[in-house]
Order: sequence, then structure tokens, then C-alpha cells
Amino acid sequence: MTDSSSQLVDLHTHSNCSDGVLTPEQLVRLAAARSVRVLALTDHDSLAGIEPAQRACQVRGIRFVPGIELSCAWQGQEIHVIGLNIDAHETGLRLHCEALGRLRRARIERMGERLASLGLPGAALAAVALQAPSPTRAHLARALTAAGFARDSQDAFGRYLGRGRPGYADAAWPELARVIACTRRAGGLAVLAHPHRYGLSAQQLRELVGQFEALGGAGLEVSLSGMGRPDTSRMEALAQRFGLAGSVGSDFHEPGLPWRPLGRFAKLPAAIRPITASLGL
Repeated sequence: MTDSSSQLVDLHTHSNCSDGVLTPEQLVRLAAARSVRVLALTDHDSLAGIEPAQRACQVRGIRFVPGIELSCAWQGQEIHVIGLNIDAHETGLRLHCEALGRLRRARIERMGERLASLGLPGAALAAVALQAPSPTRAHLARALTAAGFARDSQDAFGRYLGRGRPGYADAAWPELARVIACTRRAGGLAVLAHPHRYGLSAQQLRELVGQFEALGGAGLEVSLSGMGRPDTSRMEALAQRFGLAGSVGSDFHEPGLPWRPLGRFAKLPAAIRPITASLGL
């Protein structure tokens, strides 16, 4: 076991196997250049990047944590759960990801139909997004931008793809309990991803975190790139209240986004038990 307190740890990143833009190998190369010593690849509902990322980390002397970011639902709200140290070959997890992949593709097709109803080439835009191993709204936003229908991805979400916008479509994500159980069966630790972003009231967030812990959740993202001190303090209090470990990460997707730089974020508060201890790091 090594002491991770003096190492740069990033337990939330994305490659082009979901909605990131770098290949797993390019992601690891950038992590090495930024002195990251412990790295998790956590693509959305996809295991495709784990093996190439692991090989690249071995070459560069980075401790690799196989991971995933699984989509689920809690009281009608889309929630994301990070699975850390998963067995990417576990049959149940692989079948779960295959089912989520089908759900994602059907959702993109529906969003393409809605864009077509607005007079846009929805089928063609959806076809571009569907080339991704785990297609997301981000792929559709990039397609809209490349075709000149939006200034950038943020504009595409604001005009077409955000919740309540004319191109948006919901997805019937599996329930939180099922996703936590799937993560644990694959040998992983379940971490509630970016809880400050869900737009929940303080009471709702306490209820979510309490249920997450009761269902077998292990950790909470307490320090995330771009998270302000008030949010960090709220997450710290919730982690302490429910006995959850704290996780850190950048939620990196692409270079050039100053609010999500790989390997740069606030440190975990001293009062919080780090999830790395449960990972044997």
C-alpha cells in the first residue's frame, strides 16, 4: 500500500469511448504530463476504454483504477454513480452496459427525430452521434456545432438539447438500487458523482445521500474540479453525516476547458476519509 495523500489522484475522467475527445492512450499521456499518479477512467456506461488505458498506465508508471460512470434514476431524477476498481470482465456488468448502450442509442434517435421536427437534419446529426461507442447528448451537441446550427456545445444544449428544450428526450434509466448492486457485484466501490449538480433541495440531497449509503454506496465526490468552497463544505458535511468516504476528480472531458482540467482540483478536506484507502492506495 502506498500513501496517496502526497500523490495527485484523479478518479473521474472520460475518453472518447464515451463523451470525452481524447483516446484512452492520449488521456493517459496527458495525465502523465500533469504528474497524475493515480488515475481512474470512468466513461459513461462503457467499459471499452479500460484495457487500453490500463496498458498505457503500466507503460507510464501510473496506478490505474478501472472505473465507469453509470446512469440511473432516483425519484425521477437522472443520477450518476461512479464505480471504482470494477472487474470489467464481470458478466453482469457487461450485460448491464450493453443494455444501457441500447437505451442510449434509442434516446439519440428520438432526439434526432425531435430535431428533424424543427427543420434540422436530425437523422444525419443523430447518425454522427451514434458513431460513438456510448453516444451521449454531448456527441449530438458537437454534431450540431460542426454543422453550424450552434456556436458551441453550450449553445447547443441551451437551444436544443438541455432538459425542457425542443430536442430533449428522457431516458428510462435503471433505478439507483439496481446500479449500486451491479457495481458491487462487479467488485467495485460505488461513489455518488457530482451531487452538487443535480439541482436538488438540501432536504432532497440529504435523502438521496442517505439512501445511497443505505443501499451500499461507499463514497461521495467531495472535491471535484470547478466545485466552489460552499459546495465542497456541503459535500463534506454530508459525507461525515452518513459515514461515506470522499472521492476526488476532475470530470475531465477535453483539453481547453479551464473548469475541468485533468489532475487539478481542490484537495480532499482533512476530516474526510479518502476513498483511496478503501482501494488499497
